[in-house]
Amino acid sequence: MFESVNSLIAEHDDLQQQLSDPELHSDPARSKKVNRRYAELSRIVASYNEWKQLSDDLEAARELAAEDAAFAEEIPGLEQSVEETGEKLRRLLIPRDPNDSRDVIMEIKMGEGGAESALFAGDLLRMYLHYADSKRWKAEIIEQTSSDLGGIKDVQVAFKGSSSDPAEGVWAHLKYEGGVHRVQRVPATESQGRIHTSAAGVLVFPEVDEPEEVDINPNDLKIDVFRSSGPGGQSVNTTDSAVRITHVPTGIVVSMQNEKSQLQNREAAMRVLRARLLAKQQEEADAEAAEFRKGQIRTMDRSERIRTYNFPENRIADHRTGYKAYNLDAVMNGALEPVIESNILADEEARLADLGNE
Repeated sequence: MFESVNSLIAEHDDLQQQLSDPELHSDPARSKKVNRRYAELSRIVASYNEWKQLSDDLEAARELAAEDAAFAEEIPGLEQSVEETGEKLRRLLIPRDPNDSRDVIMEIKMGEGGAESALFAGDLLRMYLHYADSKRWKAEIIEQTSSDLGGIKDVQVAFKGSSSDPAEGVWAHLKYEGGVHRVQRVPATESQGRIHTSAAGVLVFPEVDEPEEVDINPNDLKIDVFRSSGPGGQSVNTTDSAVRITHVPTGIVVSMQNEKSQLQNREAAMRVLRARLLAKQQEEADAEAAEFRKGQIRTMDRSERIRTYNFPENRIADHRTGYKAYNLDAVMNGALEPVIESNILADEEARLADLGNE
């Protein structure tokens, strides 16, 4: 059982030797890659060692039980421990999403519902910022367009993690957030106290570690500059510092105006463009390899209604996993982990099923 772990242990030992080589750390990209893989395998090796030790203890207890009844009493507990650690190891051996260690660029956009949708988009942003703070991630607002009533028309925010362990990666957690988020509540502008339904859209992209990862031909880019403006159309500055970059082959358009410098806006736009192109390339590769089943959680259909936030009932419901709880107030303050964990577990079950069908 778990014979495949032997090759992973050997790989783990090899990576440990590489990490002790000073030359490795002169190449940041390779060093990051080795550290990520080492962290992933360290969890597997530790889990395997625990399972092996418990299995050996169980075998010894069974052998000694015939001579000493005290050992027989230990057997049921050891059997349960072996089963539990074996299940944990099986889950760790599920092939991981190669992007799990990556940082994330998230876009939140107002949808149906007008001003209330923009207010909800702002609420979602604050929820994710609180969640990032609880995970000790760094958050950076790249671009934000506010609405007249204090909401958000659209915002792009980057989340950066601090762990090299893929299981703790930003993408490993936030990749399930892409889709349509629906809110049911009484808007502040509603004098009759009627409950309205509106929605906001969330897009999530794994961030590119190195610009070289995504090959962009400069001739494929159409770059326009224009004068930036704020809510309601008022001018933010009097220079043509805003930048709009169109990737002609794919039609992807990225606009930036938050910075006063045209160069800074261009760099920010290229950062987002690379993330979008990486996501597009991987979506196409996944579809071509037929790795993602229809309706599977990790496909993250951007038009899919994934979650409902019902304020009158203080209820949060995830429509993909069936998760439901009545602590919406806490969730909006960043207590999002149980909701995300329900998606992680459902994804693991789907991957286990895939392995079982092979």
